[in-house]
Amino acid sequence: MTGTYVVTGCAGFLGSNLVGRLLEAGHHVLGIDNLSMGKLENIAEFRDEPRFRFTQADVTDPQALAGLDSKVDAIVHLAAFKIPRYGKAIDTLKINYRGTENALDFARRLGCKLVLASTSDIYGRNPKLPFSEKDSDSVIGNSKSPRWAYAVSKLFDEHLALAYQDAYGFPVTILRFFGSYGPKQPLSWWGGPPPVFIDCVLNDKPIPIHGDGSQTRSFTYASDTVEGIYQALIRPEANGEIINIGSTQETTILDLARRIKRLSGTPGDIRIDFVPYASFTGQKYEDVMRRVPDVSLCEQLLGVRARVDIDEGLRRTIEWQRRVTAKAASE
Repeated sequence: MTGTYVVTGCAGFLGSNLVGRLLEAGHHVLGIDNLSMGKLENIAEFRDEPRFRFTQADVTDPQALAGLDSKVDAIVHLAAFKIPRYGKAIDTLKINYRGTENALDFARRLGCKLVLASTSDIYGRNPKLPFSEKDSDSVIGNSKSPRWAYAVSKLFDEHLALAYQDAYGFPVTILRFFGSYGPKQPLSWWGGPPPVFIDCVLNDKPIPIHGDGSQTRSFTYASDTVEGIYQALIRPEANGEIINIGSTQETTILDLARRIKRLSGTPGDIRIDFVPYASFTGQKYEDVMRRVPDVSLCEQLLGVRARVDIDEGLRRTIEWQRRVTAKAASE
């Protein structure tokens, strides 16, 4: 059975990949993006698709969602702002709160389901692994470190979404993403370490690694993350739940750099520039040393588990990044 879905942040990394998955399944998609980080080229392939309609608007504006069709089955709220380490903590906090509030008000008016994109960062400094939606506490660091602004903003969004569900009776599903990467990712730190490391390797530049590179992450290929979003959207079993979406393949940041170098097939030895945490201007930067999800709930409720091995995912991503950078250089 097909439906009509609103996707905020539709021209971003996960948003554009989700649009493709929804259209592939025969659904109608109403996409919203202010293009501050999203790109029109990410959704260019859908331009002539009659089941896709794009609106350039800022979801923090209460009127951005006002003109959409009333026959909407659900809204997927992906639009967000992050990376407060670079002095954007106030944007992170305000944009994420205001955008989520407006998305929730839209779902309340229509009585439709809302799927909220959250983050593994919410688990903070919790030392107990793997992180479980049911049993793991949020252990947030010192408020004087802007590094935690993103985690706090998303934690507030989660509470707000569940409060709306309780107060107004429409279903919400909260998804905590773990290290998504792949085609259409931003080619900067906004997209996490993979695109930055790939760029350095392809252009024979030293790879910047924060700390000593022993910190671990669970990198999840885009198609696996998107399948989790899609199943959470269409399955009523996901209603009212908080669900981890990610790979359980734990990888150190240093190993990620070495894998990218090896898979790229570029000549020469790997070059690494270790960046001390103390170098982050005007703040005591606090990193998370290990991050691995418990995905049993995802497998149980959504029937989804990460299927793309990190080497295969990186290989595909390197080739995609090669193509887009070559195209940009030729224009």
